[in-house]
Amino acid sequence: MSGARERLTDTLYGLGWAGVKKLPEPVSAALGRTLADTVWRRRGPSVLRLESNLARVVPDAGPERLAELSRAGMRSYMRYWMESFRLPAWSAERVKASVEIEDIHLLTDTLASGRGVVLALPHLANWDLAGAWGATALGIPFTTVAERLKPESLYDRFVAYREGLGMEVLPHTGASAFGTLARRLRAGGLVCLVADRDLSASGTEVEFFGETARMPGGPAMLAQQTGALLLPATLWYDDSPVMRGRIHAPVGVPETGTRAEKTSVMTQAVADAFAAGIAEHPEDWHMLQRLWLDDLEPRRESS
Repeated sequence: MSGARERLTDTLYGLGWAGVKKLPEPVSAALGRTLADTVWRRRGPSVLRLESNLARVVPDAGPERLAELSRAGMRSYMRYWMESFRLPAWSAERVKASVEIEDIHLLTDTLASGRGVVLALPHLANWDLAGAWGATALGIPFTTVAERLKPESLYDRFVAYREGLGMEVLPHTGASAFGTLARRLRAGGLVCLVADRDLSASGTEVEFFGETARMPGGPAMLAQQTGALLLPATLWYDDSPVMRGRIHAPVGVPETGTRAEKTSVMTQAVADAFAAGIAEHPEDWHMLQRLWLDDLEPRRESS
């Protein structure tokens, strides 16, 4: 990305955070739908990639159904952004009333016992809102990591935004971040990681909707190394202003096998939980990038 384009991107995000939160909520919601529909009608690379990904999630969907799903997907994605731009201005009461999570006791009971928890989520609905709700409604501080974005000023905006919602944010820098996360977990803390897309190109291979993808092995390795409980979670929107979610069954550490073998088994279990949630609410999966190995390899060969 060129310097001029980076500055433009940062400026646009800055305008979003400064401007959208000042709009009346019905206006911002309508603006989000209009923007989503405009992007969807242009059929750009992100929309086409989203449809390609959704074709694996809903394999029996024809072109018309896929188009409906991708339009709903872009509206869900833009709802995420509109909410995120407005979140810093929401009252604590508003945040508390905006999320309902099934089986949240799996998380709260474990933390109350003094044991750390690794919460792994896919790119479903609004994970930032879920984090703000956890910090506000449950009073649970937590640590997460953020991908380094360009320009650096945009990354700084995201870090400041998420820290303002009650998160401790670490840069996605491998061993350094891993060590800090491990210390938080050994102290009985909560670590939340978005974990359906590998950023390092050295992730753990899993079967995901019938094909091979890579997902981060970090959540499983942290659970093994620290004794923390690994909990997958999924989120979704319905027709109400409230975002829904579910904590899935804990992923245990296998009794036998090497560390790599245990990581593989556990990451597959996380992928299976993600797949269950995504299959139920495919329009809320904001995966606008390549994910499966069959999509990644041709791009590498042509580069």
